[in-house]
Amino acid sequence: MKKLFLSISLFLGVFFAQAQRGSWTPDGNGNYTVDKSGIQKTDFKTKQKEVLVPAELLVPKGQEKPLEVKGFSFSDDFSSVLIFTNTKRVWRYETKGDYWHLDLKTKALKQVGKGLPSASLMFAKLSPDAKNVAYVSNNNLYTENLATGKIKQLTFGKGKLISGTFDWVYEEEFDCRDGFRWSPDSKSIAFWEIDANTIRDFYMINTTDSIYSYTIPVEYPKVGESPSACRVGVVGIADGKTVWMKVPGDNRQHYIPRMDWAPSGNQLILQQLNRKQNHSKLFYANAKTGAVTLLYEEQDEAWVDVRTSWAGSQGGWRWLNGNKEFLWITEKDGWNHIYKISNDGKSETLVTVGDFDVISPLAVDEELGYVYYLASPDNATQRYLYRSKLSGGEKAERVTPAILEGTHNYQISPNGKYAVHSFSNYYTAPMNQAITLPDHQAINPAESIVAKFDPSKKKSSNVEFFKVVTKSGVEMDGWMAKPKNFDPSKKYPVLFNVYGEPASQTVTDRFGIGRNGLYEGNMAEDGYIYMSVDNRGTPAPKGRAWRKAIYRNIGIINIQDQAEACMKIIETYPFVDASRIAVHGWSGGGSSTLNLLFKYPDLYQTGIAGAAVANQLTYDNIYQERYMGLPQENLQDFIEGSPLTHAKNLKGNLLYVHGTGDDNVHYQNAEMLVNELIKHNRQFQFMPYPNRNHGVRDRHLTTLFTNFLKTHCPPGAR
Repeated sequence: MKKLFLSISLFLGVFFAQAQRGSWTPDGNGNYTVDKSGIQKTDFKTKQKEVLVPAELLVPKGQEKPLEVKGFSFSDDFSSVLIFTNTKRVWRYETKGDYWHLDLKTKALKQVGKGLPSASLMFAKLSPDAKNVAYVSNNNLYTENLATGKIKQLTFGKGKLISGTFDWVYEEEFDCRDGFRWSPDSKSIAFWEIDANTIRDFYMINTTDSIYSYTIPVEYPKVGESPSACRVGVVGIADGKTVWMKVPGDNRQHYIPRMDWAPSGNQLILQQLNRKQNHSKLFYANAKTGAVTLLYEEQDEAWVDVRTSWAGSQGGWRWLNGNKEFLWITEKDGWNHIYKISNDGKSETLVTVGDFDVISPLAVDEELGYVYYLASPDNATQRYLYRSKLSGGEKAERVTPAILEGTHNYQISPNGKYAVHSFSNYYTAPMNQAITLPDHQAINPAESIVAKFDPSKKKSSNVEFFKVVTKSGVEMDGWMAKPKNFDPSKKYPVLFNVYGEPASQTVTDRFGIGRNGLYEGNMAEDGYIYMSVDNRGTPAPKGRAWRKAIYRNIGIINIQDQAEACMKIIETYPFVDASRIAVHGWSGGGSSTLNLLFKYPDLYQTGIAGAAVANQLTYDNIYQERYMGLPQENLQDFIEGSPLTHAKNLKGNLLYVHGTGDDNVHYQNAEMLVNELIKHNRQFQFMPYPNRNHGVRDRHLTTLFTNFLKTHCPPGAR
């Protein structure tokens, strides 16, 4: 049985234990919570709560207070528990900290990794037999015998040779962090090794925290640069010897984004992508010899997505039918669908039938023969729970009640019998409940979302959804938030919120749309129309053709769609003031904002852009090459799509914002852009934020944003 590792977040009024692979008890009939009393288990069948780990057992010797539990995992026999605490952020997430082991029989609480640097341990996991714990410290893999406390180092990488975790770009673009897996027999560990020694460092400069400036190096492969070499090994716990998997191809021109032990226990299953990310292969790899066998492959003219993991899995696969088959997602027929594939890869069955996209897979109920997933066949702005027969060939069945229009998410138990359900829409604040499946009934009737839901609130909302068809024939979804006391006979300024790249949608039916977190005050009360539209290339559930139209077209087709939508909106709605059109966005949305302002200077008079990729050749290789190809082959596409190329066309009002400590979109983009604007004597406003990262959260920014917008795109009806 796989370990269930839990991180804690506020949920249902308590600290709900949300796991990397689920928040459920192994049998799927209950979940875990953490509060002042300790770690509890709630059984949904009996509705009984039980304190499994009292808080008093979590007080280290010589201390007065219990450990702050940020995460925990039980041994398979529930004789012990591993506690994660004193956490530190690694780039975006708190994945580094201290671990403590509590023996529930003897009540002995001991710190793991004593002697290693404080708060340096990552991804600690108990072995299946609960005799050892493995973890990463300083980019190397260790095991520790829980009985003797003896620590054994298994890898000895130096410099930027990384074992058991990943370099910056694997973490950012493949969502890879935890880089090792215990074998089912507890005798070995499979792990990734990333050799980033050949990757050039990008130096961020800190000039404020000391009299002399200093640099912060980040191993960051720019687009066009070869990736880090990657390989997978299996190291024996007893002898420390490593067998490397003989995955074919140059390991600097391929990626391995997913890996886990196959059910047999003596081989691994892993996914390999080529450098362009348009050819995916699944391999079995023999753990003892390293020999590999091709299992399944797929190709795409644009790119093949790396799939998120199913609950209980470390890869994009979900085993079933006694491990004779697995579920896999592909859009090879033009839609994102779930397929059932035999364990030898020789046969496959389409499980989800119809012209719609599976947005994300959730769980399997093998007893009843169903797979659960999120989808929204009729409205790309919403999300609902659906299920399909594992046998395939039958129409998808919606499980979410029809009355609850909007966006839903579910954490489904391993047995598919229960779920924690969350819901909101543009006029309903987030609501949560625990439910049974497949009847979708609240376990506690007092928490029933259907009973609490008030559709009449829609009438009082200032938000409305619409569709716009551009002159190029593209139908786009949008929303607008109208001003208070709206008068359709008058004209109002419009602020567009834009993203426009493959990483995110802005037009989704959820609570909070129509509100701008960067605006100080209330835009509706001040007399603004706030609006957003989603162009081709955004990850809406509209089929492969919609999403992949942006291939080699970032900064081109998305900008055309946004501008043509704006033109159509001005033509369609007489209350839109064409002389007061503003646009803003962050990151990819910042890039879109710049391109709109530069390419359509007579359409958009004002733009506020943050943390933008001004020059596409400055961004990382995995993201940029996935969606744009290799600059060695199609450099002109990168140049044409970069705002830097068109900066000379600026006519309107530009506010540009960037954190100097941005490890994601480097501050060099700001200086390149500023330099180009100066070169062409274009006047603009610029605000660098010292040492802030990719997300600037200072109140200063909200004041700056608001004042700039009000000055250059005055609010109110005319």
